[in-house]
Amino acid sequence: MMKKPRDLGHNISMIDLFDLGVAERTGTYVLHEEELAIIETGPSPSVPYLLKGLEALQIDPADIRYIIVTHIHLDHAGGAGVLLEKCPNALVVVHPKGKRHLADPSRLIQGAKAVYGEKFDQLFSPVVPIPEDRLIVKEDGDTLTLGSERTLTFLDTPGHSNHHFSIYDSRSRGVFTGDTIGVFYPQLLKDGLEYCLPSTSPNQFRPEAMLQSAERLEQLQPERIYFGHFGMLENPRAAFEQLRFWLPKFVEAGEKAIANMPGASMQEKAESVFRKLYEEVSAFLQERNISPTSEAYDIIRLDLQVCSMGIVDYLQKR
Repeated sequence: MMKKPRDLGHNISMIDLFDLGVAERTGTYVLHEEELAIIETGPSPSVPYLLKGLEALQIDPADIRYIIVTHIHLDHAGGAGVLLEKCPNALVVVHPKGKRHLADPSRLIQGAKAVYGEKFDQLFSPVVPIPEDRLIVKEDGDTLTLGSERTLTFLDTPGHSNHHFSIYDSRSRGVFTGDTIGVFYPQLLKDGLEYCLPSTSPNQFRPEAMLQSAERLEQLQPERIYFGHFGMLENPRAAFEQLRFWLPKFVEAGEKAIANMPGASMQEKAESVFRKLYEEVSAFLQERNISPTSEAYDIIRLDLQVCSMGIVDYLQKR
């Protein structure tokens, strides 16, 4: 199942982490500089794929200086503790609001179990605490210079979560966006479609903040976007436009479901939101001649189930 790391240009490689056991779901970006850095680790079950990818790139894990996570959700940072054991010289770079949860992941684990239930162990276990002295935080506007041609600038971008930064890269003039502006589905590129959907998972989703963060990133006029899920898009405008198109529809689907189901449980409401969203997304794709058998539907279905929980959670707190 191992795929060769992909060369994305600008001294960046991407390793497919086979998160959830599927290809083209979550990636680690390797920044080849004097100070070697990676962005995102994926969950712990993905770390063997990450290490194999480093081996294919002829990188010794001992040479990695920085392991950067855009936010602390387990599909992005859950493997950091396990990986760190193999990277004796690395520090983990995290958002200020994420640091204590990497040092003590008990609440992270509890939150993920609430969403993923009995699948938790298979998808995320083990989640290993990171020693405080191996963690460094980057505040809004802070920088990290990796080489003479590459400085990273960290930007606080809430909306998907409160502990999320995006990273502007001076060398590629690109932005590593984590989940801030959504998920990109490269499976649809062969059908000629550059397709993104918002990522509204529980429990800190805030649509207004998400749009403000996207606007802030758009003002940087990036030339490319590096998504947590999955890969590089050299048409950033498509991503920003689709976020603005879909996000109100996501919230509206939630509002309708909640209005019509006053006595229903959170799970029943989320299922109703999911059905509505899946119907809209499927219709959109079929209008663009995407075959109903496209492999993208499996991942989209899973994403929309989690997104629906986040939408209901947001509306119930509002």
